[in-house]
Amino acid sequence: MSLDPTHATTPDRTPVLVGLSQILQRADPGEARSPLQLMIDAVRSAANDTQAPKILERASAIRVVKGIWGYKNPVLDIAQALELGSLPETGVSVLGGNHVQMLVNESCLDIQQGRHDVVILTGAECGRTMGKAPKQGIELDWLEEVENDPRPLPDVTYGDARWTRHEAEMAKGLERPAQYYSLFEVALRHQAGLSVEEHDRRVAELWARFSQVATDNPNAWIRREVTADEIRTRSESNRPITQVYPKLMNANMRVDMGAALILCSLATARSLMIPEDAYVFPVSGTDAYDHYYVSERSDLHSSPAIRIAGGRALELADLDASQLDHVDLYSCFPSAVKVAANELGLETSRPLTVTGGLTFGGGPLNNYVMHSIARTAELLRGHPEQRALVTANGGMLTKHSFGVYSGSRPEHAFRHQNVQDEIDATPRCEVVTDVTSNATIESYVVVYGGTGARPSRSYTSIYGKAQEISDVPSLAHLACRLDDGRRTWANLEDQDVLEAMCVEEFCGAKVRLSGGNAKVV
Repeated sequence: MSLDPTHATTPDRTPVLVGLSQILQRADPGEARSPLQLMIDAVRSAANDTQAPKILERASAIRVVKGIWGYKNPVLDIAQALELGSLPETGVSVLGGNHVQMLVNESCLDIQQGRHDVVILTGAECGRTMGKAPKQGIELDWLEEVENDPRPLPDVTYGDARWTRHEAEMAKGLERPAQYYSLFEVALRHQAGLSVEEHDRRVAELWARFSQVATDNPNAWIRREVTADEIRTRSESNRPITQVYPKLMNANMRVDMGAALILCSLATARSLMIPEDAYVFPVSGTDAYDHYYVSERSDLHSSPAIRIAGGRALELADLDASQLDHVDLYSCFPSAVKVAANELGLETSRPLTVTGGLTFGGGPLNNYVMHSIARTAELLRGHPEQRALVTANGGMLTKHSFGVYSGSRPEHAFRHQNVQDEIDATPRCEVVTDVTSNATIESYVVVYGGTGARPSRSYTSIYGKAQEISDVPSLAHLACRLDDGRRTWANLEDQDVLEAMCVEEFCGAKVRLSGGNAKVV
């Protein structure tokens, strides 16, 4: 296989992860630290974890994962709080759950090539505080960007900020992650030939295994073991979000969590006398994205990017999936885990998380993977024979990043490869809008709440938007295929059909499309 030409390196430039920290906060909003304060504390804690706190003085780059906060350039505040002698390069990612692992990959290449010697990564979210503060009349001063801030923008902005929703999808009201990942879930169910009841049972059992892992993770948000019956049973505390996903199958964003990682060259780690049993080595990495819009993908149950880029990361590490001791698959929803497991050849019966996932480990939005890497490193320390895979996902199963880690120094330099051309060459589906035609349902999502629903109560999301909660299905979004293979989107509002869709399989059913609406025929 051909590698990028930047892989040659001298042994002392080998990138190594030497410091890590995770912070959980459960304080009342009036006493809670801000995301910036959590990041500062996390970096200090990660420096202490190296047993060489002076490593902060050697940092030439600090990279922050963008969150739901208004800081223009938080690195400036972090550097000031840490009393760094000189200002490091400042970097902030765009939104997206893939960016933590992407930043690790980028930082490893920078260290390997001598562009930087010590790189600090950090991020934090305060979704719990954001949810509780309005109820107590507390205004959070870190949500909005400070106007007329004269300080400079970050030196580097990382990631692809393009919107991941196609206009044809948004025209039908498709926008929320739970809608898209439910579409993938139903497509997986149909592709596997499972009944609705059997599929629901298997998904709940998968998520219960994630909960079991969380009980052994000291930094998991929910450490009480949650059973499969609890996960699948709709209740006041486990309301239906879609027909396949009650609340306990969604990422838990109502968390206050921060984390930090410190990477450096092997030479620097040794010069600072950082204990070698703290070393964890990034072995390989890849970054890629699927066809950007769900509308254009050849099907709704697979991911060429995970298959090609994830598989290549393992190849670059001279491993296959069966040799991995630890795996953390990005777990915003069960379908993300199942698609990744299918593409990478991982059995869903084996542990597929080290944290408990975004439901039980905690889902601090874009920064979850910093926690999964930190937990992976904790498990690898002191086990030089072990290897681990961490995957990251942003958008609607759109943007992906992969990292292989080792408890001992690999025999080769850190490897990274660009495989985007291979992914771009995979089949692409044509999408059309508002057709009048017969069609076949490819997948669908039945949603609860919203316009026309009978709300039982309402709440304010962490994004500040009012949301209606209802136990009655209000609408179905359909992904449909025309006879010529083109994809189109339609909505269905017939209440009898909606309720049937929750207990019966409608993939493969024939519908009549007109004006963007559908009727089962």
